[in-house]
Amino acid sequence: MELKAIGVLMTYPMSSYLEQELDKRFNLFRLWNLTQKNDFFKENSGSIRAVVGNTNVGADRELIDSLPALEIVSSFSVGLDKVNLVHCKDKGIRVTNTPDVLTEDVADLAIALMLATLRGICECDRYVRGGLWKKGDFKLTTKFSGKKVGIIGLGRIGTAIAKRAEAFNCPISYYSRSQKPESNYKYFPSVVELASDCDILVVACALTEETRHIINRQVIDALGPKGFLINIGRGPHIDEHELVSALVERRIAGAGLDVFEKEPHVPEELFGLDNVVLVPHIGSDTVETVKAMADLVVGNLEAHFSKKPLLTPVFID
Repeated sequence: MELKAIGVLMTYPMSSYLEQELDKRFNLFRLWNLTQKNDFFKENSGSIRAVVGNTNVGADRELIDSLPALEIVSSFSVGLDKVNLVHCKDKGIRVTNTPDVLTEDVADLAIALMLATLRGICECDRYVRGGLWKKGDFKLTTKFSGKKVGIIGLGRIGTAIAKRAEAFNCPISYYSRSQKPESNYKYFPSVVELASDCDILVVACALTEETRHIINRQVIDALGPKGFLINIGRGPHIDEHELVSALVERRIAGAGLDVFEKEPHVPEELFGLDNVVLVPHIGSDTVETVKAMADLVVGNLEAHFSKKPLLTPVFID
């Protein structure tokens, strides 16, 4: 069958390049543009054989069940917390994501957040722009090199962060579901123990029911008033209410956050704090990586409909 006849439903505006490439090859439908969704699904559900989702809108049970001809979900992300994997597997729907291509960018951002948070880079910028330098030197900040870095999740991204931090002479320790026998880093069997032993705690694990609010008050208190928290994972990894109160009360030294519980909404209490760096979920948002991710999404769809092996299957058929 000609690819152009195949219906592909894109759930959310992700990348103009991806949209263009899908539009060239397939019969593309944009879910966010639909005003009468019920009518749309009645008329088109039988022709939609693929869904392209991301970390904002993936493929939940309701969407999957509304598309009887659905064969594949190709996610423009590594994380798959917005895709109902169990239901996909039960229905024989294939799932792909975009691992590896964004690892370096996310790891780079984690280090950038550490440096920006500990050295007060954003506050320094505001200090100079506000003309305050003329009135006196900026306050002393905290050294990054040599700090003990604890990483939650030693997968591709966690390992890439560890390698970068090693270049700053940072001792590395980690927590994961099981100890990694191939790793020389120090393993802790609980997040609380890890937080108690490190200066900087980095969240780099996948979001699952088990890791939701993995950063709670107990972990925050274990990190302590000289500790820093960095999150490049997912917003719901952190109990945001507990983090906000800890930052306001200075029960931890600071935080660098790329992700939030209810994006794009960010707790307003954070806006006036000088001990937190906030960025708008830009971990993989570089020109180079967005293109590579988009090419992988398209490549997986083309492979599926050409009956070739998928490039990055999430589970084997």
